[in-house]
Amino acid sequence: MSTFIELVINGLSMGAVYALIALGFVIIFKATEVVNFAHASLLLVGGFITAKLHEHIGFWLALGAGIAGAALIGALVEVLVLRRARVENHAVLAIVTIGVDIVLTTELTRQIGTEVLSMGDPWKNQIVSFGGVSIAQTRIAALFVAALLIAVFLIAFRYTSWGVAMRAAAEDGETAALMGIRLTRVSLTAWAIAGGLAAVAALFLTVFPTPGLDRSTSFAAMKAFPAAILGGLDSTTGALAGGLIIGLTESLVTGYQGDLTFLGRGIGEVAPFVVMIAILLIRPAGLFGTRELTRV
Repeated sequence: MSTFIELVINGLSMGAVYALIALGFVIIFKATEVVNFAHASLLLVGGFITAKLHEHIGFWLALGAGIAGAALIGALVEVLVLRRARVENHAVLAIVTIGVDIVLTTELTRQIGTEVLSMGDPWKNQIVSFGGVSIAQTRIAALFVAALLIAVFLIAFRYTSWGVAMRAAAEDGETAALMGIRLTRVSLTAWAIAGGLAAVAALFLTVFPTPGLDRSTSFAAMKAFPAAILGGLDSTTGALAGGLIIGLTESLVTGYQGDLTFLGRGIGEVAPFVVMIAILLIRPAGLFGTRELTRV
């Protein structure tokens, strides 16, 4: 039973981190209707800045710099690339983000090389034990921090003027523009917030028990993509639910993969995508996504 509890807590912790990343996908999609495939590279930017600066300015200032840096890069991508593309087809813009991701990831992996960069976090490899259950402090911190950030975002999304503007833009961009909402400002803010959330997620993806930030970190970040898809790309609630589902699935399948050898080795790596496909077969728009109705 203690093993199961550990796996559930670890799954919820990683699920909350995946929800942060998935929320970034959702924010940008709601603001621009573009699927941002460069999101993993924004995460890598934030993590890289934090890892490089923590020895010089301390962990907390380095983390702040990482968040600001990822937010700035996200904003620059929106202003210098997507806004200047002048393409109305959102599928084309999604392909453009793939190109941006390749450029950013290639340069960052060249800078990282074969190194594994420490994040300099204050929790290090400390373990908390209670009732026969042992959990890394980083997992507990990830759960609380992610829950706090998601709660703050949902409150802001619901009650602030920025949230109202984003909801209006997502509902009907043309009407929102006619009512005086600046869609470019909404889009810019969305990209910046998504980048900042990705930087926080980068921290918790690369601290103990993970060795640190390396060239493969961006691939780990893409596990959150199924979370955004199965939750619904236009649903903030779906991002949270999808992240938790993916986190629990990955943790439980990986933890019990010794009993699942008939499914093949490494089943924990593909389990999130299997769950995504299974849910999409039942609900093509995702668990909380808006279903499009067409009159024929």
